Amino acid sequence: MTTRTEVATGAGRIGDSAQRPDGTLKVTGQFAYSSDLWMEDMLWGSTLRSPYPSARIRSIDIGPALAMPGVHAVLTSDDVPGVNAYGLDHADQPVLAVEVVRYQGEPVALVAADHPETARLAAERIVVDYEQLTPVTNAMLAIGHVDWDTPGERTDVPLVHPAGNLVRHVKIRTGEADPQAELLITGEYEVGMQDQAFLGPESGLAVPAEDGGVDLYVATQWLHVDQRQICAALGLSPKKVRLTLAGVGGAFGGREDLSMHVHACLLALHTDKPVKIVYNRTESFLGHVHRHPARMRYEHGVRRDGTIVYVRASIYLDGGAYASSTPAVVANAATMGIGPYDVPSVRVDCYGSYTNNPPCGAMRGFGTVQAAFAYEAQLDRIAAELGLDPVDVRCRNAMHEGSRVPTGQVVDSAAPVEELLRRAQALPMPPPLDSTRLDLRELPGGVSNTTHGEGVRRGIGYAVAFKNVGFSEGFDDYSTARVRLEIAGGEPVVTVHTAAAEVGQGLVTVVQQIARTELGVAMVVVAPADTRIGNGGSTSASRQTYVTGGAVKAACEQVRADVFAIAQQCFGRVVRDLRMVDGKVVSTVDGGIGSLADLLEGVTVERTVEWRHRPTYPLDPETGRGTAHVQYAYSAHRAVVDVDTDLGLVKVVALDCVQDVGKAINPQAVLGQIYGGSVQGLGLGLMEEIVVTGGLVQNASFTDYLIPTVLDVPPMRVEILEYADPHAPYGVRGVGEPPAISSGPALLAAIRQATGRSLTHIPVHPEHLTGVTG
Repeated sequence: MTTRTEVATGAGRIGDSAQRPDGTLKVTGQFAYSSDLWMEDMLWGSTLRSPYPSARIRSIDIGPALAMPGVHAVLTSDDVPGVNAYGLDHADQPVLAVEVVRYQGEPVALVAADHPETARLAAERIVVDYEQLTPVTNAMLAIGHVDWDTPGERTDVPLVHPAGNLVRHVKIRTGEADPQAELLITGEYEVGMQDQAFLGPESGLAVPAEDGGVDLYVATQWLHVDQRQICAALGLSPKKVRLTLAGVGGAFGGREDLSMHVHACLLALHTDKPVKIVYNRTESFLGHVHRHPARMRYEHGVRRDGTIVYVRASIYLDGGAYASSTPAVVANAATMGIGPYDVPSVRVDCYGSYTNNPPCGAMRGFGTVQAAFAYEAQLDRIAAELGLDPVDVRCRNAMHEGSRVPTGQVVDSAAPVEELLRRAQALPMPPPLDSTRLDLRELPGGVSNTTHGEGVRRGIGYAVAFKNVGFSEGFDDYSTARVRLEIAGGEPVVTVHTAAAEVGQGLVTVVQQIARTELGVAMVVVAPADTRIGNGGSTSASRQTYVTGGAVKAACEQVRADVFAIAQQCFGRVVRDLRMVDGKVVSTVDGGIGSLADLLEGVTVERTVEWRHRPTYPLDPETGRGTAHVQYAYSAHRAVVDVDTDLGLVKVVALDCVQDVGKAINPQAVLGQIYGGSVQGLGLGLMEEIVVTGGLVQNASFTDYLIPTVLDVPPMRVEILEYADPHAPYGVRGVGEPPAISSGPALLAAIRQATGRSLTHIPVHPEHLTGVTG
């Protein structure tokens, strides 16, 4: 195990803080994002969306739109040539609405015009006759559950889909059915709907091809799954639907689902012209999935010494109008729903519901964020009830290597939960409040001169979390990589080609570092990601460094073996212990063999590898038992806050993190992921919430949907642990998601300590802290 607290630059190999190849372009504004795409003679597309969360479509009149000068096409569901349905897990979402709309913002019709404003105005002229219906907006009531104790009592709830409103129910059953405890701690918790809030809106360019197909340049997280869904909708084979990754301005899960993809392709094929679609911010809020809102009830049975005897949990996730990735999110919330703790008896029921609220799907943390808020609040309540230190209570129950999670899966690599907490506890504290030397700018609301320190209280809170890495439950999770080594201009050059999406996380840098390490070549080119090569899997689940990194490593190893065979042939005898270093092949026994430029003159060595991690298995539907996950990652946070208890204002003083990353491939990038994830957790805890009333979004803009700014982000001390996972390439562990899970609960714990309030809803509002609602 190694510990890192400082980051140094290096030559660009594994363990160095290599410079991003796209870094300079991005900070200077020269990087081309998908919204920058342009072709001569292209048209602009616009989408007409439903203003209602639930309605029946009586008729659609496209005549007024078609009559506008500059309009080239107006399309409805009748113009979808293939299957008018798509979806990640279930194809339940229409490309364009048929007969009914199920959420505000559902696409109803499309327009292509020669100017973006013409397209928008034409879409507004389409006349749709709606019959409004009563929306289903409560995830519990949607599946007939009246309250926590009387499930299945309501049968008169309208159906969002004909087959019913239940997307998935996952049950976890382990240990004694009726264990005895000395103290019961029960709590009910609620998590609001969070948006990914990426800065680059949904956009792309579809170009019709001479073979009757289409080329789509798009910002996405998963090219091949996009391709599969587009092919079905267009009625075309994969050979005729080609996707290339355009510049992505952030994702965080919000680009796993289709948005404008099929719409642009339909318009391009219909008009035989390139068509570009770019969402504005309001349309982006309505046009992509969000984090699932949750209602949760937890009961912990404990002994007087703080040992947890059992956990009972009911979790309801609002999936919105369509399934998206709700089935997998439900499984994550269930299987990791009690936290990184050893608990002998567990009963968890997690439900995902269809409602007429906006669709929800993937977002950083993927089901574990909601559960962590509840189970960490419960741990703090246990400590308070028993008069124990909250860190001690967590450490007493912490899982470790060899533990069994509630599904029965054995944790077979490091699980340093207690060490993470103790290290977080030992980090230097920020200076205490000093009433004699107050700088008002450092107080909550002080910049506005709302306080001179009256009613300001400091609180300290801790939280720990764990998260699965990669896809689970038997999913065939793999990535494909092609690595080519050749001589260009007298120097060896490596080209790496995958379909894995770079969405800002730094995968292009990691790929280069792996190739340099394995092949000893300085010049590494990363080819654009597209569907000309096999599936790279989704840039989600913290999986790309593990899985695509594993594929690149394996392909490099095969290329290296081929080079060694050439070297042996050139040398004329067996040479032992060969290595590739600085563009040369050398033997640790016999010395230099030759430069790659000489050995490979006129020769190109290329290998393509499809690489898989070790298998996972489905959950038993009755008990939830099964080895469902490939790997777990862990993080702990300590939060320090100052709270103005009179005005309900919060100043985050520090948000420190200790995280086990297995192996820091690029330490600077690891820090960036931890900082970013921590800030997203801060946002959910304190300010970020899509307000939905009666199925209608009330704040679809960055004016009204608040995200943390640089002034909201405190100093962060980060300590990186490197306990290598023996089952993973280089020992890596997923990095990006754990800090988004533990940061929010740590902040809430600190605010609770400062205010003495229970705080069962996030984000925290000022009235939650003052008790004043008028």
